[in-house]
Amino acid sequence: MASRLSRIWPTLSRVRLSSALGSRCVSQTPKSSASGAAVASDLQPVSPAAQDSHGHAEVSPFEKNPDFHGFHHHDSFVDEWNMRLAFFFGISVAIVVGGTFIHYLPDHGMRQWARREAERLIKKREAEGLPLMTENYYDPSTIVLPSSEE
Repeated sequence: MASRLSRIWPTLSRVRLSSALGSRCVSQTPKSSASGAAVASDLQPVSPAAQDSHGHAEVSPFEKNPDFHGFHHHDSFVDEWNMRLAFFFGISVAIVVGGTFIHYLPDHGMRQWARREAERLIKKREAEGLPLMTENYYDPSTIVLPSSEE
């Protein structure tokens, strides 16, 4: 194995991987006007007074902070922390408070009351020795029926 590697090593050493992997391809061609995108230099001419001591032009806050979240224009750190706090209180706390509110809502449809009432009636009928249910929902003696003539 080592003898094979020594035979092909001169060929491998001539290949320069670092130049292929470390290079960057940057387009220097100006954007065409057909694309519709305006370049900042096209919109505002850079005056010598707007340049700092290094010759750089003033950059808009959106270019300074490309991850702008809408909370602070000048400081990206404050902008990010304000965004995190807003999402924490706006989502996490809302879910906890909303879930607690829904949990403690009154009984919808009075289902729990109906179950308690049914259990109470069952215990009462068992204590009196009556069947739990009868064939008649209402007491037949209290129902007034029309006469056969009517």
